[in-house]
Amino acid sequence: MTTAAPAIPSEVQIYLHQAGMAHGVVRVNTKGLTHEDSLVQPRPDGNCLNFVVGHLVNVYDKVLPLVGQEPVLGDAGKRYERGAPPLHDPAEAMPFADLLAAWDTASERFQAGLATLTPEALERPMPGPDSKGELTETLRSLLGTILFHQAYHAGQTGLLRRITGKPGAIP
Repeated sequence: MTTAAPAIPSEVQIYLHQAGMAHGVVRVNTKGLTHEDSLVQPRPDGNCLNFVVGHLVNVYDKVLPLVGQEPVLGDAGKRYERGAPPLHDPAEAMPFADLLAAWDTASERFQAGLATLTPEALERPMPGPDSKGELTETLRSLLGTILFHQAYHAGQTGLLRRITGKPGAIP
């Protein structure tokens, strides 16, 4: 009797799964929320849901060219950059429905780009975080950081949903 060895997913398959999970968590946690809900600020400090979703798209915009895809927000995403001040002025916020559509598009493009990566492409040198352009990591390690980042903020969307007074969406 011969048993086949279990299939081991490739790195890219794991990355695709992680990206899909982050996308789904954000969509579940934002279901039924309005633009006004997206602007509710956590107390005593922090960023609202509108900022967090915009920030997620902004981060994908930076990495999409690295996986052969076009950014989604472009300059419109600058308000959602890392380190930007909390979003207090509703006039500075993109409509939440537009951000969610951009999240869907960015996630789709990111996953499409991931699906094309070869083991050789994953070894491409990349500048390290906060470096001055020094090639200190690979696309592989950068993708690991990006996927952790996206999952971290996707989790925040559940808390921010509750701050709006809505029940949790993921039991």
